[in-house]
Amino acid sequence: MRGWVTGACAGGLLVAAVLALASAPGAGAAGRASQPLPIQVASLVQNGHQIVWQVEMTQPFSPGALARAHRALCLLLEPPRSDAVTGEVCLAGPAKRSSQPRLLYSKVSGHHSGPQQPLLATVARTSSRELSASFLPSAVGLGYSDLRWQAVSSLRASACAPPAPGGGSCFSAYPSRPALLKLHVPVLSGCVASGPSLVYHGPLKGREIALTFDDGPWSDPPTIDFVHVLAAAHVPATFFEIGRQIPLYDPTGSVERKMLADGDMIGDHSWSHPDVAALSPAGQRAQLLDAVDAIRHATRGFTPCLWRPPYGDISPSLIKLARSLGLVTVMWNVDPRDWALPGVNAIYDDVIANAHPGDIVIQHFGGGPREETLAALPREIATLRRRGYQFVTVAQMLGLKLVYR
Repeated sequence: MRGWVTGACAGGLLVAAVLALASAPGAGAAGRASQPLPIQVASLVQNGHQIVWQVEMTQPFSPGALARAHRALCLLLEPPRSDAVTGEVCLAGPAKRSSQPRLLYSKVSGHHSGPQQPLLATVARTSSRELSASFLPSAVGLGYSDLRWQAVSSLRASACAPPAPGGGSCFSAYPSRPALLKLHVPVLSGCVASGPSLVYHGPLKGREIALTFDDGPWSDPPTIDFVHVLAAAHVPATFFEIGRQIPLYDPTGSVERKMLADGDMIGDHSWSHPDVAALSPAGQRAQLLDAVDAIRHATRGFTPCLWRPPYGDISPSLIKLARSLGLVTVMWNVDPRDWALPGVNAIYDDVIANAHPGDIVIQHFGGGPREETLAALPREIATLRRRGYQFVTVAQMLGLKLVYR
């Protein structure tokens, strides 16, 4: 498998990569011969639905030093029983009006890379020498099957010093031979409540936003239409479901299981949508637990850790009861009042005008005709994404532990 890096050097596999590493001792400015920055360690692992790529360099680097450094840092991918690289994921500097590094993906044929496309991913700097990036396998044309990988740090040949006798090249690879990653279809079985028992929004730092939908499943339009729109845009959302409606509108549970398979989260929205805060303690408990049971039955084993009170009505004792049952009470801080059917443009305008980092947006996928909400959704996603927002579930936003089997 040593042909990976050798072939890349000969055929120009990484010429499309656009991550620039900060100048370091010996690297110099553009045009001054140097060597690629060595990779100290790299890893590729599965974490639930996501693939997580972590890289640590031997010295600090900056994804913003793009043009002058002539450097690239890429992840090469290939099928498990092939010597041919089929795709590369490369780090790039932030887009306009954003401070977050990006990933760019291109298909590879032979020794030639195709056009680079922005990859839907979460990229974080853990230190000046480290970087972590996570993305769905489907974003790079993969399923949950085995693959081989190798991280490569490169320096454009015209800026690269001639190899020293006995060592040196225009590439630094980790591991030295491509490694095998065994992927499996993740099955989410639950999440663990932690932190505050009542939340209205997530952390204000960063640019995360959570889309949530209440009052389903439903038939007007079918809930699966919402799931498909979100999946096509690679956007996870949180669906708060009414327990008694699950056997009516999704009797086989296929829609609920599709939600979880796509990376969405399901929350409890009571059994029958009463004012739960006005019920007796026994009635409150029944409303919460009966909905949990309905969700668990439909999904064949998923136990929610989030719940949203109907009408937003809460009391200290209800919040305490929910937490004792393993449920965080989730409110919201952006409400386009789509339930009132104000029109597609009004729903879109309200969400966009009021969106801020850490917001939890409430909309509806049941309880009435929701074609307006569905029609507004693609425009909401496109505009928020252009503004640099990362879409997450409420559980992800709150940093709750997800449990897989």
